[in-house]
Order: sequence, then C-alpha cells, then structure tokens
Amino acid sequence: MRPGQSITPPVVLVVEDEPLVRMTAVDELDEAGFPVLEAKNADEALAVLEAHSDEVQVLFTDVDMPGSMNGMALAEQVYRRWPHVLLLISSGHARPRPDEIPDHGHFLPKPYRAATLVRHITEMMQILRGS
Repeated sequence: MRPGQSITPPVVLVVEDEPLVRMTAVDELDEAGFPVLEAKNADEALAVLEAHSDEVQVLFTDVDMPGSMNGMALAEQVYRRWPHVLLLISSGHARPRPDEIPDHGHFLPKPYRAATLVRHITEMMQILRGS
C-alpha cells in the first residue's frame, strides 16, 4: 500500500435467522465502518451473493438456520462458487472442527462481543492482504 492510500473496509454479508441477533451484528459492523448486507437464511444469502458477489468479501453466517441448508452447507457452497469470499461461521450450539470449515474460514462461538467480531474480520482481511 502506498502512503496516503487507505484500505477500504470489506463488505460483509451477515446471515442470521434471529432478527435481534442479525440486527445487532449489522449495527456493530456498521458502527465499525464495514458496509453490510444481510440475509435471514442461506437461500436469501445466495440470492444476495448472486446480485453482489463482486462486492461481498466476507460471509458471516450462523450455523443453525431454517431453510434448504444450514450455515456450514452455505459456507461450503460459497467457498466453491465465490472463493474470494472469506468465511466466518458462528454458533451457540455447534462447534465445528477447523477441518470442517472450508478453506481458511474461522469459527466464532456465540455469544460474542462486538469487538471480537470486528477483530476477527479485521484479522482475516489482514491475512488476505498479507499484512
């Protein structure tokens, strides 16, 4: 990066079926300066990605959701179709092993603090950018 050049925060797609949890995560990320898109389930998330795949850089998804697939299956599909999208998976119940998470994705157990969520995404982007 050249002097005076700023880093644009990544667009984060938040996928969470619980409205209050989704709204809180969206607000936390927005306050930290991240552009945010949201979806209430995997099917809606895939539609958002179809329309905005060139913008979305991070998928932050819950594991347990209603619909045609859970967050782990969504992460796998996103990894196959949009390998540039970084994966951050969260759950209050499931505890996937690192080898169960596609690519170089990360797991964030619930409940999490806003600062922890922001730190995870920031660190993921730094690794991607080679910082």
